[in-house]
Amino acid sequence: MAVQQELWGSETSKAVENFQVSGERVPVPVVRWLARIKAEAARVNADLGLLDAELAERIARAGDEVAAGEHDDQFPIDVFQTGSGTSTNMNANEVIANLAGDGAHANDHVNMGQSSNDVFPSAVHLAAVSEVRERLLPAIDHLASAFAGKAGEFADVVKAGRTHMMDAVPVTLGQEFAGYAAQMTLGRDRVSDSLGRAEQIPLGGTATGTGLNTHPEFAARVRGRLGLGTAPRDRFEAQANRDGLVELHSALKGVAVSLTKIANDLVLMGSGPRTGLVELQLPELQKGSSIMPGKVNPVIPEVTLQVAAQVIGNDTAVTVAGTQGNFELNVRVPMIARNLFESIRILTSTCRLLADKCVSGIVANEEQLRRHAESTPAIATALNPHIGYDLGTEIVKEAVASGRTIREVAIEKGVDEATLDEALDLRGMARGSGE
Repeated sequence: MAVQQELWGSETSKAVENFQVSGERVPVPVVRWLARIKAEAARVNADLGLLDAELAERIARAGDEVAAGEHDDQFPIDVFQTGSGTSTNMNANEVIANLAGDGAHANDHVNMGQSSNDVFPSAVHLAAVSEVRERLLPAIDHLASAFAGKAGEFADVVKAGRTHMMDAVPVTLGQEFAGYAAQMTLGRDRVSDSLGRAEQIPLGGTATGTGLNTHPEFAARVRGRLGLGTAPRDRFEAQANRDGLVELHSALKGVAVSLTKIANDLVLMGSGPRTGLVELQLPELQKGSSIMPGKVNPVIPEVTLQVAAQVIGNDTAVTVAGTQGNFELNVRVPMIARNLFESIRILTSTCRLLADKCVSGIVANEEQLRRHAESTPAIATALNPHIGYDLGTEIVKEAVASGRTIREVAIEKGVDEATLDEALDLRGMARGSGE
């Protein structure tokens, strides 16, 4: 990103020189929320009589500009930096002070009532809650709706059930897809449930949670102006730990686990076209091989599986970082932010990609599904109430060994056709108890 004019000062320059690590910057949503907090902090300090009103408004307008994304290029520091985010906080102070003009001091005015230790994690929390609510949750809902739509479409399509990757009693394809929809909805709920705790912020705690050098009303007034963020249950807990972010990312990991299960199912059911299950036809999006003509691969489920693996890996990093809350401060916050916002971003795009480029275009191979359902030996389970488990086992073993159907062997063993017609109703089996 080309910088037209450097608005930062010496502390930012030192940090750029000191932290040449990854080339990745602090996530943009964090920078913008940090600036938003500083803008509202200036207005509150003016209202409290602590800051000249005219100077405060210049600082606030500058913060508003940064919060609106007008100066994203002015935040060049690597995300792997001092663990409290002090460097990025100083970066914001310097940029806003320079934008505010004469008389604006980065520390005395822009940072009034704040410390890196309370304001930077507050920005991370608020940015995460905002991004999840505005972007990720709607994306998960979109995917859940796509699965629910297919569940209705496939409601009467009977297929072989499978447990332990072995034949089991029949289900419907609609039941499977309804399960996928429920997985995503429950995942969404878990993420949503964690947001209330993630929204508790340590703003107003300044250096160690005591609130030294800030007005007693400062934090509540700033939160009120922001319209997001709540008072922590205990300000020292909020300052020392990032458990709320660990919990939030754990819920994101849960979504990734669900996506892994679902994507693997889709890959297996779509495998073929001759030697796989060939039960689903997934949308054909591009050539699948540079050497094998006509080959098509399940590219969207494969992307989904890679993203899910990355999110699960990110969760390990966030978990380890969360353990580093020594005494009054966790000092792994930038790395937590780096992994958290990557997970939010890639889960959001992947949920929409899977819904729009895969699930919406899935076609059921009903003939193949019916053939599998009719040929699975597990349908003999429905005969148990009529002939008992032992005779059922005998029928299954002989059917598998001979390659004949359950019906053929059962008739040979003396089971009457009326009983078979009643018991081997595939749709009836799939309905089960009807609960």
